[in-house]
Amino acid sequence: MVWSPKCAANAYLDTVKLVKNELERKKSDPGIIPLQPEKNEFISALAAGTSSQLIVEVSPEASNSTIALAAAARQTGGRLVCILPQQESLQSSKEVIQECGLNDMVEFQVGDPLELLPKYENVDFSLVDCNNESYKDLLKLIDVNPDKSVVVANNLKEGGEGLGRETVGEEVRTEKHLIGDGMEVTMIGKNVGMSDWRGLKRVGGGERRRKPRRKSRWVKRIDEQSGEEHIYRLARSI
Repeated sequence: MVWSPKCAANAYLDTVKLVKNELERKKSDPGIIPLQPEKNEFISALAAGTSSQLIVEVSPEASNSTIALAAAARQTGGRLVCILPQQESLQSSKEVIQECGLNDMVEFQVGDPLELLPKYENVDFSLVDCNNESYKDLLKLIDVNPDKSVVVANNLKEGGEGLGRETVGEEVRTEKHLIGDGMEVTMIGKNVGMSDWRGLKRVGGGERRRKPRRKSRWVKRIDEQSGEEHIYRLARSI
């Protein structure tokens, strides 16, 4: 699994800007609760850094995580398939993506995720909202790319289990992250070493299970339009 620092950094900055604009647009709505920015940036950088081409998300509606994944797809030249369980959320979801200028990156599918998800093969990156009652079954249905794939169980409550408990082998690594409402990240593929991606994982405050020597570096980027300075840590390779 080859890590692309450039794609990760670009997706990170793109997500910072896009999510900030989306929150500004909705700030007058008292029903909107801003999500932790670190969560969206982490998801986007991880998807882009692993050069994911086919990204699949199961979510009740387009959210900041959808924007983050679409931003990653824009960097890798891939596409995001967003599976929505309810038809009622389709129009508002399309509007969110359109306002971010990400129409070409996202394909919406509406229907039962248990029926739609198996249609996609060799998925490079997948994210399942664990607020869905069937999330455990959905995680098992993902047809992962055996050479490289990342599976994210998003909004995983404390004590919850994602895909990690269902997968075993030398080519599978799982860690939980204490950002947002919690998430579990499972990486599948050849030469997936935890020490190689632990630098990026630290952005999310993941739980430590081993203590290998970290190979990472700090990166500073300045947004040319806003002048904002962003400092974050990236793994050198995966």
